[in-house]
Amino acid sequence: MTDRVPDDAGAEQRCGYIGLIGRPNVGKSTLLNRLLGMKLSIVSNRPQTTRHRLLGVQTRGDTQFVYVDTPGLHGEQKKALNRTLNRTAVAVLGDVDVIVLLVEPGRWTDDDDRVLKHVREAGRPVIAVINKVDLIPHKEQLLPFIEELSGRYEFADIVPLSATKGQNLEPLEEAIRGFLPVSAFFFPEDQVTDRSERFLVAERIREQLMRTLGQEVPYSTSVAVEAFEAGSSLTRIAAVIWVEREGQKAIVIGKGGEQLKRIGQQARRQIEPLLGQRVHLELWVKVRAGWADDERAVKSLGYDEGG
Repeated sequence: MTDRVPDDAGAEQRCGYIGLIGRPNVGKSTLLNRLLGMKLSIVSNRPQTTRHRLLGVQTRGDTQFVYVDTPGLHGEQKKALNRTLNRTAVAVLGDVDVIVLLVEPGRWTDDDDRVLKHVREAGRPVIAVINKVDLIPHKEQLLPFIEELSGRYEFADIVPLSATKGQNLEPLEEAIRGFLPVSAFFFPEDQVTDRSERFLVAERIREQLMRTLGQEVPYSTSVAVEAFEAGSSLTRIAAVIWVEREGQKAIVIGKGGEQLKRIGQQARRQIEPLLGQRVHLELWVKVRAGWADDERAVKSLGYDEGG
């Protein structure tokens, strides 16, 4: 993360890091995208879609919010990849100015307990967000759960909202702003992330794998962009989809290559608005046996506590 640089000219500005944390599939990436007003983090209805620390920068007037999206913290740590994702999420907590803990209304799980344990240890101000309140037919049903949350931890604030619908975001932003230090901005006002276009392209491809494939296969895939050539009106991209077994390769490719073609078409539709021009996308599928349970392989494919 960027070190603060004192700047007298920006002494009245506020800027700081906000860690978005929670168990898998609680809506962290959806919330980030809503707060930014654009799609930055990929989303799907599958847990553990997010695998990396991802900065999202939102500059509003005299305040710059630097949100840090994280993988969902979970108890299942059978593979090296799962352990790495948990370390990535936990590592963020000690480096932020305020933590936003996401939970679902009326539902508290063992994974929520694990997240709260790490939040306690971080010693940062914590705002609890009750996400997905649009799914509750009667809002008075929230009151017992708010009381339950209040008894679990001394939260700085509790904000019910709907990331999907974009409801009640302003109170959350106002609560966060109160914990951001007076500081010059860390990033130019028009910058929205610290990630490269290559990274964002790889994520768009992986998003389509998560959305298209069956129950288990997406978790055994990773995407690496191997060529990225930007022209005046066309960007040529070549990417490799890594899988763990030959059987998974066959599933990703599909009969006559139809599945891979479909994934490529859907990914290209997401990538072109991102880059602002036409895209020629070529995909290959390769096998790297057991990569998700190999610490060195996991790191070589770009997964580690820092990213």
